[in-house]
Amino acid sequence: MDLATLWYLTIGTLLIAAAMTLWERQAHAPRSRELGLWAAAYGVFALGCILAMNRSLLPGVSGPALTNVVMLLGYALVLQGVLVLDGRSLRPVLVAGFLAAIGTAWFVLGTGWASLLWNHASAFPIAVICALTALALFRSRTAKGLRSRPIAIAVFACHSLTYAIRTFVVPMVVSVYGESVLPIVAKLTMYEAVLFTVAMPMSLIALAREEDRARLLASARTDFLTGLNNRQGFFELSPERLRQTGESASHALLAFDLDHFKAINDTYGHDAGDQILKLFARVAGEATGPDAMCARLGGEEFAVLLPGMGVQDAHQIGQDIARRFAEAAALSDGLAIAATVSVGLAVAGTNKLDLTEFLAVADGALYRAKLLGRNRIEIAGSTSVAAAA
Repeated sequence: MDLATLWYLTIGTLLIAAAMTLWERQAHAPRSRELGLWAAAYGVFALGCILAMNRSLLPGVSGPALTNVVMLLGYALVLQGVLVLDGRSLRPVLVAGFLAAIGTAWFVLGTGWASLLWNHASAFPIAVICALTALALFRSRTAKGLRSRPIAIAVFACHSLTYAIRTFVVPMVVSVYGESVLPIVAKLTMYEAVLFTVAMPMSLIALAREEDRARLLASARTDFLTGLNNRQGFFELSPERLRQTGESASHALLAFDLDHFKAINDTYGHDAGDQILKLFARVAGEATGPDAMCARLGGEEFAVLLPGMGVQDAHQIGQDIARRFAEAAALSDGLAIAATVSVGLAVAGTNKLDLTEFLAVADGALYRAKLLGRNRIEIAGSTSVAAAA
């Protein structure tokens, strides 16, 4: 395949990537700015390729100079889009100054060093920007945990390495074998460019899609009113939380039921009932800390999984939650309601447990607490909730 065909293939790939990214932008409103920047970058790259193919038609060094500046603008737009993922950005004045400096260098040095600048030196800024893009993805809080992030990092790191080789290795090869190797280097560079223009848009679109999917999944696992995990989130996320502790560690589960909640709704209204639910969620979250798994299972029923915790510590936490909740409800501005909670506690000695059965045991203790007069905590008997083999 000749060099001109590779240029045309790259241009076509970039234009398709721009169109696909703009189409994807319509479905991802929270990331419309990032996707818009990336689509613009692909359009700029396509323009740069057209300029590169026709650079000899422009006077002096203006053709290579303009091509290099336009290409660098495209890479800067890609980096800008990656930075915006985390609320950061490049300063426009710095980008403009950088591009102006590159253009000036071309017009100052290009007459005597045109081949050196085009074949080697102009690759260095591209290598640096791509390395910075890979670093930004590696450090990105937004992209952390997304499956496509390592792929995107590898794409930009490999592209950076390709242009670093053009800058530092190819000149040594040319000094040994002569400039006859330059057409081969140009063709290899274009082969890599075709691969890059396919892999880059795919990996960046994958980032946006996976983040959107993660956001939807988190929403599906979250109780809208209290902000706690809902029943789905509790059963889907708790096993991983348990696996993070040792196999021999004991685990505690607290089941809560707000006492006389229907009467609170009937007496004070559903808005007051919602405030009571949110108050309990806040108290439970503050009392248990980040290692616990708090969830609203439905209605006025809540559960708190305490990985790695024994019966005495869990009993103390259950009592603290009940006491703090009653005090907060009585003293809260706009509420001043005598609200209490009944608690059931179950403890298991393994992380290989059946969570449904574990919750059933805690519910049994909760039911006993309600039978014995409510506003109390009861501990389940010997708990055996090992998962079926």
